[in-house]
Amino acid sequence: MINLEKNSKITVIEKENKSISAQPKGPSSLRPDVVNAKVYKVKSAFVKKSVFITLGYIDTESGRRPIEIFINSKDLNRSAEYVVLTRLISAIFRRATDPMFILEELHGITDPNGGAFQNGQYFHSFYAEVAHVIKQFFYDVGIVKNENSINTEQSLSEPKVDKETIESQIPVDNNAVEINIDFRICPDCQVKALKTENGCDMCMECGYSKCDK
Repeated sequence: MINLEKNSKITVIEKENKSISAQPKGPSSLRPDVVNAKVYKVKSAFVKKSVFITLGYIDTESGRRPIEIFINSKDLNRSAEYVVLTRLISAIFRRATDPMFILEELHGITDPNGGAFQNGQYFHSFYAEVAHVIKQFFYDVGIVKNENSINTEQSLSEPKVDKETIESQIPVDNNAVEINIDFRICPDCQVKALKTENGCDMCMECGYSKCDK
């Protein structure tokens, strides 16, 4: 409270027992002095110059979390836009309980000039490319479990079945014709059904036996 006296002196009167409390901060709003970070270089079809995206993360009691993002480029015409993205996304990283929703929001932004293919993928805008980099960052540092690694772990955990086990499970056709590679041509019926049993040549087709002659 400011009180103006007659002698034009200004006196500031402080009210006792009253203080302004700060708003409660989010789960990761306090930035430590040192953070781990990864840098990604993006050559986008939507901007002229290459963009460098730096993403920082910290380890907390509840797990690894993103803490900040920096977007830099030599293109000064878009520097203000990059500053806005940097501040907004960093604020979401520090205060949101689950920052994954920002990926869907960025992917939903469409460039008025149309989308473009980049490294075999189609992006609606530069912001969608930023979301793709953030998602890759989440996978790289372990904030989000990679779907490919999950499938790999599942395949490794499955019991291996050897060839003998597979062959033992194949049903056997008892009516199948047995083929003997030792059969020879029978002199009577001219069919390859002659084999030697107990020292005698016998034909399995016509009953010819050399011992009977």
